Amino acid sequence: MALSDADVQKQIKHMMAFIEQEANEKAEEIDAKAEEEFNIEKGRLVQQQRLKIMEYYEKKEKQVELQKKIQSSNMLNQARLEVLKVREDHVASVLEEARKRLGEITKNKAEYKQVLEKLILQALFQTMEQNVILRCRQADVDLIKEILPSVINNYKEIIGDDIEIAVDRENHLSSNLCGGIEIIALNGRVKVPNTLESRLDLIAQQLVPEIRNALFGRNVNRKFAD
Repeated sequence: MALSDADVQKQIKHMMAFIEQEANEKAEEIDAKAEEEFNIEKGRLVQQQRLKIMEYYEKKEKQVELQKKIQSSNMLNQARLEVLKVREDHVASVLEEARKRLGEITKNKAEYKQVLEKLILQALFQTMEQNVILRCRQADVDLIKEILPSVINNYKEIIGDDIEIAVDRENHLSSNLCGGIEIIALNGRVKVPNTLESRLDLIAQQLVPEIRNALFGRNVNRKFAD
């Protein structure tokens, strides 16, 4: 039985409505899936950027902490250096005071003669030469002449050899020195300074650790005593 035009149009409309509904449902499905994928990708990107930001600020925090440690260490080292400088300046002032007091030895002629004799013998024992030149302060020339015979006799008794000591009358030790002598041998190739200042410097090198301990107490962090 043939369909009328009205039935045909009705069926066409029905088919079009069905197709349109299917298309709408498919479009909604595509939109939903696209929305889901968008949210997933958005969440992934947000998380990725969040991690980058966290890493950035964590790195910044570490840099700030490191800078604080470096600054603290520098300030601590600076403070230690300042303390050490003050201590060394104080030790130097003690040694300078000792140098000033050396001059008092020369005021007692008898005591100074004994000191000079010992200083000369010490220098002679270091050179062990039979002919030497002795230099002293110009103010000590006469005093040296008085004690030389005794020095030569003492040297001969200890060493067993004769010795000739010529006092240098042209080149004297500086008048700024507190006292003492200088022995020259082998045409100037050997020079033994044995002034009061040189003896003080030698003793100071040995006693500086003890001076530090006496002034500031023992440093528990110091491994060596030099």
